Amino acid sequence: MIISLKKHTPEIEKQKLITDLENQDFQITIIEGVHMTLLALTGDTIKVDDKRILANPWVIEVRRMDVPYKLVSRYVHPEDTIIEVGDVKIGAGQPLVIIGGPCSVEGDEMMCRLAQDVKDAGGKMMRGGAYKPRTSPYAFQGMQTEGIQCMVHAKELTGMPIVSELMSIDKIDEFVKNVDVIQVGARNMQNFELLKALGKVNKPILLKRGMANTIEEWLMSAEYIMANGNPNVILCERGIRTFETLTRNTLDVSVIPIIKERTHLPIIIDPSHATGDWKLVEAMSLAAVAAGCDGLMIEVHDQPECAWSDGSQSLKPEKFKTLVEKVKKVAEVLGRSI
Repeated sequence: MIISLKKHTPEIEKQKLITDLENQDFQITIIEGVHMTLLALTGDTIKVDDKRILANPWVIEVRRMDVPYKLVSRYVHPEDTIIEVGDVKIGAGQPLVIIGGPCSVEGDEMMCRLAQDVKDAGGKMMRGGAYKPRTSPYAFQGMQTEGIQCMVHAKELTGMPIVSELMSIDKIDEFVKNVDVIQVGARNMQNFELLKALGKVNKPILLKRGMANTIEEWLMSAEYIMANGNPNVILCERGIRTFETLTRNTLDVSVIPIIKERTHLPIIIDPSHATGDWKLVEAMSLAAVAAGCDGLMIEVHDQPECAWSDGSQSLKPEKFKTLVEKVKKVAEVLGRSI
């Protein structure tokens, strides 16, 4: 970390700041420049409050030379992490994991039927929304506990692990008991109390990127989970909000190699929420696989025109099957499998 001080900073003020930093076990190197004085800090600066230092009227700038996330960083953990969900392994060049299922659980028979369709097509895990965060308070909010039980029944029939979104701390026990991968949605990416609570559970967490969040903010949210004791984090890119209106969001495919460079965590891509249009899902899925993602999460519904939510971005089972076949071909070119 580099702290820049104004040229005419009084010596007493300079020494006061240096003493404060040395009391925090940092080693300080002083570099006297023509226009300013630089203080170079060495040591673990992760807990340094940049804003507190900037509140000093003699400080011009605080610049970090390392990343603020430690546990997430590849520099600290150079080997890729593999997340195990039952017999399914995610990350580190493992076979691509395809997750499929409806946006909202709409009943027991429907969930079991679609789960079987997903499995028959080559999917390894099933998704389904039981608790639904919706923009409108009047929109369908999900079947909640009944919806979770529908997914449990589908798991009993197909053997596929469950991925579902948790919205509040008070439902953690229910999810720990019934859900294999707990999803944190885009709207809750910076719900820090929820993240800290999930850091104390022994379940994989699928952390979606917020709709208007930077990559660093996203990784800092992952750091919250890991810093509280849970190392099993899977990142999920679901598109970010931009000025474009022809898609629901803008899928940031470039995030895949960036995540691979900066972190050891696996990354899943959600092209359904990213585009909001079933006609674009296949192309974005293939692009994501080519870019090096560890898996895809795709919405599947056999009657999307009647879906209780997000039918416009859902693939029918036959289109999902075709997509999986194409993903397999792209993966094979890259030396991967599904």
